[in-house]
Amino acid sequence: MENVCIAIDIGGTNLRLCLVDGAGRVLFRERQPTDIDRGRDDFLGRLCSGIARLKRKGAAEGGRVVGIGVGVPGLISNEGLVYSSVNLRPLEGLNLRQQISETMELPSFIVNDANAWAWGEKCFGAGKGMASFLMLTLGTGVGSGLVLNDRLWTGIDGVAGEFGHATVEPAGRPCRCGNHGCLEQYASANAIVSATLEALHKGGDSCLSATSPMEITSAMIADAAAKGDALARSMFDEAGRYLGIAAAAAANMLNLEGIILGGGVAASFGLLVEAMRREVVARAFPIPARRLRIIRSELGDDAGILGAAAMAMAGN
Repeated sequence: MENVCIAIDIGGTNLRLCLVDGAGRVLFRERQPTDIDRGRDDFLGRLCSGIARLKRKGAAEGGRVVGIGVGVPGLISNEGLVYSSVNLRPLEGLNLRQQISETMELPSFIVNDANAWAWGEKCFGAGKGMASFLMLTLGTGVGSGLVLNDRLWTGIDGVAGEFGHATVEPAGRPCRCGNHGCLEQYASANAIVSATLEALHKGGDSCLSATSPMEITSAMIADAAAKGDALARSMFDEAGRYLGIAAAAAANMLNLEGIILGGGVAASFGLLVEAMRREVVARAFPIPARRLRIIRSELGDDAGILGAAAMAMAGN
């Protein structure tokens, strides 16, 4: 019988469950609304029902389910305790690893979703040939995962690698974490939209001026930038500049081989990378700056799923 595992991505909107083999092939997948507002017990009941379905599916296909890997947004301890999660408040204070392991009678591995993404790229994607790199997930926020010497680095408490909350403007925009000037406030989708709306409100000239502010998205701004809109392009230049400022500090501190960009905003990789590279070269020491590659994620939305699967498979 072939060993397979169950990989899960718990998002604020969607709950994804997949059956994955040791080669990183997704054999079966299902998706349902997370509906976390219905409470912890309801969510856990639906989660465990989904896991049970995939266990039966794996057995029916001649596989042996050997473990469960789960990616969760937020601060997650090395033991699987959900310290905090802005999008999953009812799970805070819960040891999700213990809960799933005991209920489903399978070894379980719980990790921050950006860490799962980083490990997926390490095992199956853009990070496969690198021993040390930083994974940045650019979406509504900025998540990150750090791989050092072929190991996922989570720190003593499990919360290392929160690169999105590196300070890039000491007196800058307030962040939901309580700090001011975090990278997330300058390089995320929400940040790019907010900066664009502010520029338009001040009379900036753009093809987006005729669009209702409520309808403007980061994808729309990227499309305008790709078509030559100067204001839209400047928004991505600015985001890339801040990414480069933070990346230069990481290059000097860790002498990484690369930085991998993933997430929705990274679909506009070509609009970000030049400004980002320029700042790294200007701010980092020449040796780590020359070494550092800035590349795009290869696995897309499945990166976290595959990373969680790889952790589950390696634990058995």
